[in-house]
Amino acid sequence: MHHKQNNKEIRTYVQGLRSFGNTLPRSVKSILKKNGYNYSEIINKWNFLVGKDISNSCFPQSIKMSRENKNGTLILSVERGNEIIAEYSKEEIINKINSYFGYKLIDQIRLQTYNSKKEKEKKQSILNKSSKKFEKKINEVKNKNIRDSLSQLLDIVKND
Repeated sequence: MHHKQNNKEIRTYVQGLRSFGNTLPRSVKSILKKNGYNYSEIINKWNFLVGKDISNSCFPQSIKMSRENKNGTLILSVERGNEIIAEYSKEEIINKINSYFGYKLIDQIRLQTYNSKKEKEKKQSILNKSSKKFEKKINEVKNKNIRDSLSQLLDIVKND
């Protein structure tokens, strides 16, 4: 038997056998205490938990938990235009998640909207139109190094 003296625990262990909690690094313990497992479980099973209709319009962004690890707030990212679906489904989502975990994990849901692909494509087309003007101005630069750097920057911005 070994006696651990380098920490505050005073327990004896048979050589090679330790409790699972003592083998985990401190950083992992803090994540597990903050319900990191619950968040990852919600993300992994999101389609199963809420169904196709809701999962196509929103996805979980984060969870804010209280000190007792109960009555948390789930923050959902909702595609712009689908806020109504998510708003009317709040109670359904809360009930399904809480019934999956077996206790009241989520108490309320907050929504945050994000732009869809259509709006990004619209911004991209505007950028492509204005990039022709930028290319003309870049070609007027006399210093070759600066001109090359600016053209590379413009290419990166267009592809982003």
